[in-house]
Amino acid sequence: MALSLRLKKGPSKFQQASDGSMTLIEHVRELRNRLFIASLGLVVGLIVGFILADATFQLLREPYCSLPGNTVDGVCKSFVQLSPATGFIIKLKIALWVGIVVSAPVWLYQLWAFIAPGLHRHERKWAYIFVALAAPLFAGGAALAYAVVDKGLYFLLDAGVTGADTTLEVSAYIDFVTSMILLFGVAFEFPLILLMLNFTGVASAKRLLSWWRIVVFLSFAFAAVATPDPGPFGMTLLALSLTALYLIAVGVSFINDRRKGRGKEIYAGLDDDAISPLEEERVPVGASDPIEAPTAIGGPTPVEKPAPLERRFDDMT
Repeated sequence: MALSLRLKKGPSKFQQASDGSMTLIEHVRELRNRLFIASLGLVVGLIVGFILADATFQLLREPYCSLPGNTVDGVCKSFVQLSPATGFIIKLKIALWVGIVVSAPVWLYQLWAFIAPGLHRHERKWAYIFVALAAPLFAGGAALAYAVVDKGLYFLLDAGVTGADTTLEVSAYIDFVTSMILLFGVAFEFPLILLMLNFTGVASAKRLLSWWRIVVFLSFAFAAVATPDPGPFGMTLLALSLTALYLIAVGVSFINDRRKGRGKEIYAGLDDDAISPLEEERVPVGASDPIEAPTAIGGPTPVEKPAPLERRFDDMT
């Protein structure tokens, strides 16, 4: 007689965290384990980034080499290095950035696995969609910044009054390029905030569209303050990109509102101060029904006189 032994599997940690059966100590242990795994992924990413640092540096140097007079006979002009440790520090910075990008699937999954049990099923569905949109938006902003950073450099160097050579200090140049790429990438996540407000029912598409003056002003103000390029080219391009993304988000919000039937409520088109169009129905008021006399309430029961003190207790108490 063959007996099949089946191991009884208990609820997973995801199920325990979802139904609230996980204790506080178990939450802390899970957080510790996930941080440890994310750290290991980041260390592996740093190793990969350190290996790819030279190729990444050559890619970041292309806008500098595309400037007029910086490439002679196919050879790009060298940077100026003011400190012996500058090259190694830049390699570590590039390795850190590449490592964070390479290990992003690992630490993002650990972060999501820790937060997801606290969300409802429909909230997790929208979170998947927003995360899927965040990556291409960031990549699009970074690619746009990389494509136009050479034009910003040319404008800054050509519009200056020093007349100096275009040889740049390597640390300042790398900080300038990476800041532009990071800023454009983060700024391109702006429409996700608007879509989140609309999909969660906080703001309708009409309300989002009514904010267009504020959004345009804040886009230009943010671009003027946050962009490391003080020239008008980078600031204007970032502000116009934010405005275009805002209009796209509003268009998607209108489609979502039409799909959900928002704006078709019975009182949606009425102003709060508008008079009701319903006709007033006057009903004559007749005599009220007679009210019966109240029932008499009996008097209170007399309270007995308390016994003397020596009779309240026995010999034992």
